[in-house]
Amino acid sequence: MNPLPAFKRSFAHGVHPEGHDEQTAHQPIQRVPFVNQYILPLGQHLGVPARPIVKVGERVQRGQLIAEPGAYVSTTLHSPVTGWVRAIAPRRSPRGDLQTAIEIEADAYATQRLESKPTIDWASLSIDEFIKQIQNAGIVGMGGAAFPTHVKYDLPDGMRIQHLVINGAECEPYLTNDHRLMLERPEVVLQGTEIVRQKLGATLATIGVEMNKADAIAILKKHLKHYQHIQVLPLRVKYPQGAEKMLIKSIFGIEVPAGQLPRDVGVTVNNVSTIVAIADYFQTGMPLIERIVTVSGPGVEQPANLIVPLGTPVREVLRFCGGLKETTREVIMGGPMMGIPIASLDVPILKGSSGILAFTAAETSRPPEYPCIHCGRCLEACPHFLNPSRLSRLAKIGAYAEMAQYNALDCVECGACSFSCPSNIPIVQLIKMGKEEIRKVKVLNK
Repeated sequence: MNPLPAFKRSFAHGVHPEGHDEQTAHQPIQRVPFVNQYILPLGQHLGVPARPIVKVGERVQRGQLIAEPGAYVSTTLHSPVTGWVRAIAPRRSPRGDLQTAIEIEADAYATQRLESKPTIDWASLSIDEFIKQIQNAGIVGMGGAAFPTHVKYDLPDGMRIQHLVINGAECEPYLTNDHRLMLERPEVVLQGTEIVRQKLGATLATIGVEMNKADAIAILKKHLKHYQHIQVLPLRVKYPQGAEKMLIKSIFGIEVPAGQLPRDVGVTVNNVSTIVAIADYFQTGMPLIERIVTVSGPGVEQPANLIVPLGTPVREVLRFCGGLKETTREVIMGGPMMGIPIASLDVPILKGSSGILAFTAAETSRPPEYPCIHCGRCLEACPHFLNPSRLSRLAKIGAYAEMAQYNALDCVECGACSFSCPSNIPIVQLIKMGKEEIRKVKVLNK
């Protein structure tokens, strides 16, 4: 399985939204100051929520384990600051629901320095020990999915990974946190890539970067001389290139069959930020207690790329960026295509929070919805060759069983269908609703 030549590196269908990265693409990463309160939901990853191992009133140190995995498909949670546990209670999450969270009050007099730990000798670890270390570090997919990374690395007997793919596409408009990470920490990106490549036994690691990030491609290639088994490949710009199945198609020209995972074709995909978190953990002992967040959009005063401790309220991050403009009407966590609007600025930054975007009425006012004209543009946009129009109509009438028959669960909710619809039908939102109902029925029938 060899990478395709440059002119063929793409996938079928998809869309081309405006990049809107000019606000932050050249903004160096800054660190936000520590604030007074941090809210850490126990379920900020896919799978079973973590279990708290601290009590109200207990003093905790920055980087200390405060919640253990609730199951195998679960991960740990660590304190982002030195301070006191003030509550373990339901708190509002970015999705709008109430989730059990650990609330920590920071010690205003603490230095908030992370206690130095010896470098972990990853090369001497068995694959099982390596996987356990990744789980202990609380590392998840940081492109937005927040899937526990250690589960990706745990392969069935007899299965082998030939190719490790690092996702540097960052195809969502406005977001530039991965771009800046590749520019400012290229050596760490490569170190993390080599660590995972060796532990998984992959023959080759490929870092896929879209061509609109030419500076990142150049600087990564400049540091490649010490890494014989890593290559950097420029990719044609298209959305949703960052979806792992699309990335595999663009690089190797092969499709991951419906219902299967990348590992079934000998590939594992990790986001750039995830790889850097792995390198940082093995070099410094720092678990996942902070992440880089892009703050951008027409409604924010001072766009920026920021290192933000997990649990920091969105309000405090926006305050550091000069606040919101009076014309702001909506704040989204994530990117504009797959992110979610938040109802309160008091919700916290999570492990999967890649961006905070503020929009005015000009961007958020919803145009009138018209009947479907059967133009087929949503079919041409869908990278998974589904029929979004049909799925959305079925969702509207509550035909969830029929939706399932038409492979609704294969939808990755990229939003390309809604973006391309001339009738302004909220196609992806309807499909999301239908998928939730399908899952409820499946749970009830178990």
